Amino acid sequence: MLSKMDDYPLHQITDVMRYVGTSDRNFYDRYYFNLHNCSEDIFVVFGLGQYPTLGVQDCFLLVRHGDKHHVIRASKPLGDRSDISVGPMRVEVLEGLQKLKLTVEPNEYGIELNATWDGQHAPFLEPRHYIRKHGRVLFDTMRFAQLGRWTGSLKVGDSQFDITPDKWIGSRDRSWGIRPVGEAEPQGIHTGTPSMEGMWNYFPAMFDDYAVHYIINETNGGKRSIEEAVKVWNDPNKEPEWLGRPEHDHVFNEAMPFKCDIKEGIVRFPDAPGGPIELRGTPLLQTYLTVGTGYGLEPDWRHGMYQGDELVVQGLTLNYSTDQDKMWGLVETPAKFTFGDDVGYGMMEFAFFTSLEKYTG
Repeated sequence: MLSKMDDYPLHQITDVMRYVGTSDRNFYDRYYFNLHNCSEDIFVVFGLGQYPTLGVQDCFLLVRHGDKHHVIRASKPLGDRSDISVGPMRVEVLEGLQKLKLTVEPNEYGIELNATWDGQHAPFLEPRHYIRKHGRVLFDTMRFAQLGRWTGSLKVGDSQFDITPDKWIGSRDRSWGIRPVGEAEPQGIHTGTPSMEGMWNYFPAMFDDYAVHYIINETNGGKRSIEEAVKVWNDPNKEPEWLGRPEHDHVFNEAMPFKCDIKEGIVRFPDAPGGPIELRGTPLLQTYLTVGTGYGLEPDWRHGMYQGDELVVQGLTLNYSTDQDKMWGLVETPAKFTFGDDVGYGMMEFAFFTSLEKYTG
């Protein structure tokens, strides 16, 4: 199965570009973007993934606007891997590692997007995330991350947003490798054992001259499968500045169900160059990324799940006031950050897959 990508010198194995170097069903290759206007008003997330050994490509757009949780999602069989579109949604790479465009064409669900991303700094390649349990590799992923600004337009029902780079920012990542996707598998010896456990934190924060990337996955016992804390300068002539081992001391919102919402994210870097420093993040509009978007909560729609031989496009709308029982899982939120004396904005992503006692005291 030849594709347009086969005309470029990109091959890594002795096969066409449609195929990857593993037969593991869980291999994936994905785009992720978020955009917001640094307020409590709106938060938008876009994701598109290819699953070469499952033969599926799918996409979602999530918009939290006020109390409404809107999702558009689409799936189709994977063909030419250079076609990064699914139904009304597509990604265009205008300038690799710097400028990309997202489009959501007019559709029956009333949400449209036409937005161009421009990176503020060079993408940062995060550490490889590797988890093996009972002999099986559950996670073996690579990801690069970047913060930047947006230009374009957004329509949500009757509301129109003029997206200008002075107000609209966001973060993006490109990840690929192995992680659980597709239809649920027989668990066998893995029954009751989560593929990821403990606390997950991912805080990309943008400041005037630099960005801070903090990431950690820590079990209740304190073991970390991944950690990173780095300051990335906008100036490409400046090397990234590693901040040392991050230590978290979050403040939780006791009034929220399940005690899984962070009221203030506090991360300390005691060994940072120039002396100890703190990153503090205040959530602005907490959004449940995993609801309706395919991250595994719904049995009928998961990333990489086969939805049939034809394009399928679906939409849903929930309300944070009346559908609170459906709101759980991974949280993302635009956030205001302080880093020492500097003030900036970005995103806080967090989840707690097991007991919160270690993190709440």
